[in-house]
Amino acid sequence: MTQPFGDGSPFDGQSFDMNALGAMLQQLGQMMQSGSHSTGAVNWDMAESTAQSGLARTGDPTVSESDRAAVVAAIDLAETWLDSVTVFPRTTAAGHAWSRGDWLTQTLPAWQVIVAPIAEHVQSVMGPGADLGGMDLGALGSGSVDLPPALREALPDGIPPEAMAMLGPLMGMARQMGATMFGLQLGQGLAALAGEVFGSSDVGIPLTADYRPALIPANIARFTEGLGIDADEVRIYIALREVAHQRLFAHVPWLRARLEGALDAYARGIQVDTDRLQEALGTVDPSALSDPQRLTELLGEDAFAPVDTPEQKLALARLETLLALIEGWVDDVVISAAAERLPAADRLAETMRRRRAAGGPAEKTFASLVGLELRPRALREAGTLWTKLRTERDLAGRDALWEHPDLLPDHEDLTDPDAFLSRQSDFDGPPEA
Repeated sequence: MTQPFGDGSPFDGQSFDMNALGAMLQQLGQMMQSGSHSTGAVNWDMAESTAQSGLARTGDPTVSESDRAAVVAAIDLAETWLDSVTVFPRTTAAGHAWSRGDWLTQTLPAWQVIVAPIAEHVQSVMGPGADLGGMDLGALGSGSVDLPPALREALPDGIPPEAMAMLGPLMGMARQMGATMFGLQLGQGLAALAGEVFGSSDVGIPLTADYRPALIPANIARFTEGLGIDADEVRIYIALREVAHQRLFAHVPWLRARLEGALDAYARGIQVDTDRLQEALGTVDPSALSDPQRLTELLGEDAFAPVDTPEQKLALARLETLLALIEGWVDDVVISAAAERLPAADRLAETMRRRRAAGGPAEKTFASLVGLELRPRALREAGTLWTKLRTERDLAGRDALWEHPDLLPDHEDLTDPDAFLSRQSDFDGPPEA
């Protein structure tokens, strides 16, 4: 890129070249307008293309007809087994077998809802009024920008009107950097996730809107290797988990909105380290915008890592509790359905717990894309609470807690399920004579 300030020190008034400045700004404007039609806080074109490129590098086997038939049969069997262990009936959606690319395409709209609140919060930090290299970008359009001292020497009469028009693209520079970085980071995360998840509900939140159970045969086959468990058993067990998630989301209408609200509350509690961002942005060559990988290296993969605040920690605890309750309920339902039917049910249940504890898809997803980590202990405690509810109050009594969000246990209840059950009994009143 042409340097308008000569080969000497930055903003060297002796070598200032207005024509070179115009050429540089025109080039910057072209880069701002090229490469994507995405708008908003995340460059979604970048996210999708990065994810697709990642899948192309790691491989995305086509779903064979035999794999498709095996998945559909496993889902049908799982539906039948779950009929006797939950009051929530099966949905009318048929089961599907997906490739990794199918998972990406089908779940991308949900990721837009999940990630957008956090990205928008960070973008507000980098929007008009943000400081870039000592200049208030929000003041450029009004002509009242306070130039750095060296540039004031070069332009004693201020920025000429014709140059001011060319400086306009700088107003969107920080915003596009943020959108590009978010798109790149999201795409990389989704590509990695697509290679690990078993279906549409592995991360514990509804990623589709049609409540259709779907499994990814390639990922299940890789997970099965080395377990020493029959592949059909593994497939059925995973199908049980997928179908249980979909039944819960389909028959608890407020759950999706509650999750999205918890994510939004978490996002609003984020405090970004603006000093670090401004320092990084002040050293970035605008040409890096055309090379996302270089931009990542310059700013760092954790450029948008949130800073903990009391509000964020409170929102995080609420979100973790809700996710733990979902996963704990699924665990209890699946164990009830598989215990006497699958010889390896206990081994598979423990394998799933260890997978989560070691950082499974849910943990990796929220840690890298949303900035939070699920605590495996909370998941285990939630499972214990649901099991106690089932044994002491039967299936209907357990599932009745999903009738309203106010009935659900809170974080403290997970640590003391007996006290929660006692309060529930007092609320229900004494049994009829």
